[in-house]
Amino acid sequence: MSWLRANIGLRLRFAIAFAGLAALVTVLVGALGYTSAASLIRQDRAKDFQTSLSTLVGDAQTSELDARDFLSTPESQDHLVDQLTHSGDIGVQVLGPDGRVLQYADKQNSQMDPLPTYPGDRQLARSQDAGHTRTVNVDTGGDRYRVVTVSLGGGRGAVMISERLSATDELLGSLMARIALTAGLVMIAAGAAGWWVAGRITRRLVRLTATAEQVAATGELTLDVPQRGRDEIGRLARAFDDMLGRLARSKEDQRRLVQDAGHELRTPLTSLRTNIAALRRMDRLSPQSRSALLDDLETETRELTVLVNELVELANDRRSTELPASSELDELAERVADLTRRRTGREIVVDADPVVAMVRPQALQRALTNLVENAAKFSSGPEEILVLVRSDRITVLDRGPGIEPGDLDRIFDRFYRATAARSLPGSGLGLSIVREVAEEHGGEVFARNRVGGGAEIGFTLKAEAEPAVTELRTEGLAPQQRALGKAAPWPRHAENKSDKSGVSR
Repeated sequence: MSWLRANIGLRLRFAIAFAGLAALVTVLVGALGYTSAASLIRQDRAKDFQTSLSTLVGDAQTSELDARDFLSTPESQDHLVDQLTHSGDIGVQVLGPDGRVLQYADKQNSQMDPLPTYPGDRQLARSQDAGHTRTVNVDTGGDRYRVVTVSLGGGRGAVMISERLSATDELLGSLMARIALTAGLVMIAAGAAGWWVAGRITRRLVRLTATAEQVAATGELTLDVPQRGRDEIGRLARAFDDMLGRLARSKEDQRRLVQDAGHELRTPLTSLRTNIAALRRMDRLSPQSRSALLDDLETETRELTVLVNELVELANDRRSTELPASSELDELAERVADLTRRRTGREIVVDADPVVAMVRPQALQRALTNLVENAAKFSSGPEEILVLVRSDRITVLDRGPGIEPGDLDRIFDRFYRATAARSLPGSGLGLSIVREVAEEHGGEVFARNRVGGGAEIGFTLKAEAEPAVTELRTEGLAPQQRALGKAAPWPRHAENKSDKSGVSR
């Protein structure tokens, strides 16, 4: 059974399920109908038989005729049969005082063999009391009968009234056959309907399966996925298409990352090989040349380490499964500013609105850290670095040399380094990570030069912002004011927080 479930198609399962359900319903309805019909038929036959029996018992108790006189003439036979029988399946048989069968008659005047008699019947024929009865079921001539024997009393004999039960059985058997035939036809029709309906339902699923199999066989992620309909299959198709799109973009990003990383790694590796080759001739180098060579090796090794670390971080960010969480962006900015302040000793000012949003906090902190460290690297003077946090964007402003107009559209490209930045440490990956984080949050990056010198670099956010909780300051208020809730609002961005440089933010 488990093998069948695992190997038959969904369409055939639908057809079998439809047919099975239809068969179950038909059988239940048929069984209920058969039971009701059989009960009604048997009740009707029993009523006829009971009426005939009551008539016979009454005649036996009041009549003074001998048994032989009950059916002595054709007229008396017809009269008795008409009087006793309301159905063609009821017959009358008369026993003499000695228990012998004198006569038999029924509605159809059939020439049936006499019903068998038993000692109990002969005893009733000799009975002195009228109206005593005896009931038995007998099989004779291939039919089944219910027979009631009634004594006439005074030793005058007895009358046997019989009901042919086989007729009822034949009628019910015919009814059962028709119900079974109907159930079979309904089951076939339901199976055909299920096959057709399943074909309509699974047609798009079959196409989607074929697309998935083609993707698995070829690795091609740009195949067209049918997406019609708003039902579950349509949703599955759209989700599958979105998954393919994400996989295609991820594959393309990986290809570009490998190409770019290979290109960027060649330069320091080539320089290292050159310097190592020079080391082989160290005995012919002057002390100044050896010192400069070792300094170059140290610098190149450090830059290579930075590049490898940033590549690893970039790869880890791409594999990150961090889920969005409700985060306070102003506190996140304060945390980044504090960490950068301790590392660089620079003066960093945070101007933040109290914004709570659903974001990936670790990714957003990395992006903001890259922006602040980038500003600290390019603005080496005493001027402060300003971090602005608003409900729809985060901006970092510095007073460095600014950005060349030709570089404004390229600074977020992976591994891109402006001419002025090539003498500074870095790999060109920091701002590209900022762009990826912004795009993951539905935003975009921007960069422009500030009036008066410096740069403004940041990104927009389309994360769902939540209203910030407003705190109430109640210290120092009169009890009546606290009771009435008249405390003045105290927004978080209005609090005075002093950093180590004494700057209020």
